[in-house]
Amino acid sequence: MKKALFIFIAALVCMLLFACTSDAANNPPTEQPAAEIVPDASAEPEQAEDLDASTAQEATQDTEEATEEPASHQPDENLDTEHEASPATGEVDISFEYTRQSGPASNQHAVWIEDMDGNLIKSLFASQWTAKGGYRTRPDSIALWADRADLANMQQTDVDAVAGATPRTGPQSYTWDLTDLSGETVKKGDYIFFIEGTLRWKNFVLFSGVITLGDEPVTVQGEAVFHYEDSERYAALTDSSPENNMIGPVTAVFTP
Repeated sequence: MKKALFIFIAALVCMLLFACTSDAANNPPTEQPAAEIVPDASAEPEQAEDLDASTAQEATQDTEEATEEPASHQPDENLDTEHEASPATGEVDISFEYTRQSGPASNQHAVWIEDMDGNLIKSLFASQWTAKGGYRTRPDSIALWADRADLANMQQTDVDAVAGATPRTGPQSYTWDLTDLSGETVKKGDYIFFIEGTLRWKNFVLFSGVITLGDEPVTVQGEAVFHYEDSERYAALTDSSPENNMIGPVTAVFTP
């Protein structure tokens, strides 16, 4: 009886084990799909971000350059670039040592002012003998001044205003009040002073210098150029001729 019961239980266990094995074979476990990795759209690569920012900046610059009006290099026609200089104030004193010569065809001299274009501004002095007719009989006498001043056509009142007697030996001084031939005050700027001296017949000396009329005092030493030439009866002077000392060093001083 016991033996039959044992055999029955053993058979039952075998049947259960067989049933479990068969079920496992027919119904394998279901595999779970791997979790899908979804990239974070907000986390862009740094390099891409830099490229996008650079592209956006270049696009902005291009837009600004396209809308910006090009700078004009043309001068404004309404802009007056040549400002008229203001009137000069003060005076110019021209001084030198004068040594009177003996003998004919000498001792004549003239002092005058020109602008930088060679226009006569004003005559300050001319020896009376030449200015009042001597130039007709001796055209070599202070001939440069006579030509610049157009002496042959000068009004008598203008001649009288500049003509003076031949001075004695000693220092001479002539003052320019900064007015022109019409009496108007000249503008600030550069002017040329001249002193011409007839040494003997065709021989003469010409002192000149540029003086600036501005806001500061100016002192200028005149530079001398000697011209020597033969005449019909007289030989030309030389560098050692005593007549060269007729007019000494020339100094022009501008005082504002």
